[in-house]
Amino acid sequence: MATSTPRLATASRQAEIVAAALRLAQERSPALVTTTDIAQAIGVTQGALFKHFESKEALWLAAMEWVREQLLQKLQAAAASSPQPLQGLRKVFEAHVDFVSQHPGVPRLIFHELQQPADSPLKEGVRSLMKGYRQLLLGLLKQAAQAGQLDPELDAPAAATLFVGIVQGLVMQSMLSGHTSTLRTEAPRVFELYLRSLRTPS
Repeated sequence: MATSTPRLATASRQAEIVAAALRLAQERSPALVTTTDIAQAIGVTQGALFKHFESKEALWLAAMEWVREQLLQKLQAAAASSPQPLQGLRKVFEAHVDFVSQHPGVPRLIFHELQQPADSPLKEGVRSLMKGYRQLLLGLLKQAAQAGQLDPELDAPAAATLFVGIVQGLVMQSMLSGHTSTLRTEAPRVFELYLRSLRTPS
């Protein structure tokens, strides 16, 4: 007897919806991405979409939570992949650039939300992401300074801020050019300049 194809589990369907929303955010502002657009992208009705997310805001919040979990996981894995803290720092930089290159809709979502004057759960998600990211960077920078790989008088908080600012600057340039390939091209050269600024003056 023929059996009907089982429905996707709720978690799988939600992940599919989030992925579609982030893909659409590559092409236009998240504010302009409608639930109809997202539903059409995965071949379901708008009503079916709302069975998984009660509103567009809830959908974007789930997308931000996915970004936070996935990016932090990748950055932590990159940091742990090398026994040397300075090499770990390089790996984190490369992992972040790689993540943004693979998911260009992510920075569009983050930048769009940060432009909004009111506080929101989405902004809180960004804060949580940056808090975990900053803690990871501070740990690596302090370890590298203690190991004699960087200036022992290094201002680690300022160095962490600069690290994140460099990635954001590269992302912004790639968004302006419309080519994520510029990220991978420019990133190694920029990171070398960053490292040079952190080392002990000769």
